[in-house]
Amino acid sequence: MQSRSPASRTGRPRSATADAAILAATREALVDLGWSKLTLGDVATRAGVAKTTLYRRWAGKNELVVDAVAELFDELRLPDRGSLAADIEGVVLQFAAILALPEAKSGLMAVVAEATRDDALRERIRASVVDRQKRLVLEGRCRAQERGELPPEPNPESAARTADLIFDMVAGAVVHRTLVSAEPADEEWVRSFTKVLLEGLS
Repeated sequence: MQSRSPASRTGRPRSATADAAILAATREALVDLGWSKLTLGDVATRAGVAKTTLYRRWAGKNELVVDAVAELFDELRLPDRGSLAADIEGVVLQFAAILALPEAKSGLMAVVAEATRDDALRERIRASVVDRQKRLVLEGRCRAQERGELPPEPNPESAARTADLIFDMVAGAVVHRTLVSAEPADEEWVRSFTKVLLEGLS
């Protein structure tokens, strides 16, 4: 079950300050307590809000943790380093650095595991994390096309499929490297990965 939309609530408007405090408190609790011991009551205490405030915004722990982790990935930016290869290396290093954070590790792995038996949660992860971060692929591709590094893709459906594939390759490789294999995605690995990716794109 996903959290209710703002349109379904009545009363005072939602506070961005309270939301930010709650999401930060959730990440703090993930580090201190781990997924299994984290409760909405503890998060409310850390954030300095009433527990009912959380329940007006999120249906439960799963949804709250997804949004708290998603906020970390919203910090990702595609740097303009002069070439497609350098741009990819820059954003992949940022992505790996976020995944190395204890709150990202525990939160992402936990909600992905829960999503294997919760279709609504899987959709929330897709909307809050996956779909929002595909902007980086679209931005990078557009910039590379303007530089003449990649050919234009006049067919929108084909272009969308290519963007999905690129995102899956980057996200899948970095998540596997850092969270499954527990190996560093350092500059040497990122350079090698980028070279393989670009060879496929060419």
